[in-house]
Amino acid sequence: MDRIWLQDMTWQEAEEAVSRSRGIILLPVGSVEQHGLHLPLGTDTYLAIGLAEDAAERTGVPVAPPIWYGWSPHHMAYPGSTTIRPEVLIELVYDVISSLSRHGFKSFIIINGHRIANIPWLQVAAERAQRRLGVRVYLFDPAYMSREVVEELGFGPVGHADEIETSHMLYRFPEFVDLEGARDYVPEAKPLYIVDPRGVGDTLCYVPSTVEDVARLREVSGGAVGRPTASDGEAGRRYHEHLVQRLVEVIKRVMEA
Repeated sequence: MDRIWLQDMTWQEAEEAVSRSRGIILLPVGSVEQHGLHLPLGTDTYLAIGLAEDAAERTGVPVAPPIWYGWSPHHMAYPGSTTIRPEVLIELVYDVISSLSRHGFKSFIIINGHRIANIPWLQVAAERAQRRLGVRVYLFDPAYMSREVVEELGFGPVGHADEIETSHMLYRFPEFVDLEGARDYVPEAKPLYIVDPRGVGDTLCYVPSTVEDVARLREVSGGAVGRPTASDGEAGRRYHEHLVQRLVEVIKRVMEA
């Protein structure tokens, strides 16, 4: 089978990939930040990589090297967490798209593993790229693209290092999961504040918690928010397959456009 990762190709293979994929390429973007006591710092990026890789294998489209870092100022109370400024993330994503567009890639599907924290900056980069470069950019986010299946799987509201992310990791990257370290923490609901994309009630817009607020979770849950102890690998498999299927559908629609 042809290589799917751009970094594994020669320049000639990359040139062939442009033609083979009809100018479509996937770009995983995540973060490096604490994910409780049971998941690795790279969880968000690993999950974006897993989705991109599996969809690429089914469609033949290439995958650009992942962007590991995201906007994570609220997690800086935990060692290893790394944040980049929004303007840096915007410029980095734009420059990657700009570079690849010069070689013939014209449709970019960004797979965001860092949930709502990365989305505004990815939207800015995508709009700028479309306006200046004449390309098309699509933003694929698991939380938004799984609204039809999460309740069926028994998952609770979106949190952090929760049963959704942990179940997904149990299926796709089980070697990085230590469920013995999982600790639950379900905070009281805040009036007029819903961060889950499934929410239908009136809500203020999302603003990340302060570093001080996140630091207080160290003793409570090790940084997790949600019910990671309720995680299940089979539910993670169904969740992953739903997302891969949706991503394949997006790729096919772009190919037919």
